[in-house]
Amino acid sequence: MGTPSTSPSPQRPRGRPPKMAAPGAVATALRLLDEEGLDALTMRRLATALDVQVGTLYRHFATKQDLLAAMAEEMLAGCAGPLPEGTTWQEQVTELAGRLRAALLRHRDGARVYAGTHAVGPNTLSYTDTLVGVLRAAGLPTQAATRTAFAIVHFTLGHTLEEQAAAELIDSGLPAALDALHAALDRRRYPNLSDAAATITSTDFAAQFAHGLNLLINGLAVR
Repeated sequence: MGTPSTSPSPQRPRGRPPKMAAPGAVATALRLLDEEGLDALTMRRLATALDVQVGTLYRHFATKQDLLAAMAEEMLAGCAGPLPEGTTWQEQVTELAGRLRAALLRHRDGARVYAGTHAVGPNTLSYTDTLVGVLRAAGLPTQAATRTAFAIVHFTLGHTLEEQAAAELIDSGLPAALDALHAALDRRRYPNLSDAAATITSTDFAAQFAHGLNLLINGLAVR
């Protein structure tokens, strides 16, 4: 029998737990969002990815809703950048709404993350301030411009929610869903929808978004 080793066994280093920076946590959360989706993004899952204790996360984000607000704020980075020179207010509104849609589409479940958050960071506030400013410059009073800006944001958010949900369906079972829809469109009961079947089942989301946004803008122009 050999002589027992007297060398000390490995021990975990003592001292303070690893530090965590909030911006790094948000970046990791967005990466996990893209890889696994919102339903799989938990505070515990994020803590594991960061190699920190869950309690460390809660020192920066009191609730998961606070984390989602920070993620929404990060998603809007650059959305309030300078607008193209020599453009009309209609073109500027279209540009800003398009930027928001693109920002949400850039991340899996991006619209679900953004919905219901109330971020007060510079990205969010600058974007909203820019949109309200364009509408005020077009002649709307401050209150009407602000409410109109909310209407545009809500339309963009709602459309993108549906767009991303449809994208998930395309990956999982769109043919079956389309077959069920076509089967339900009985011409005798739903003649108008039956005639519009091609439009209803279209996946040209950019065209649908442009049509809805133009309705809002044209209504403003008449007003």
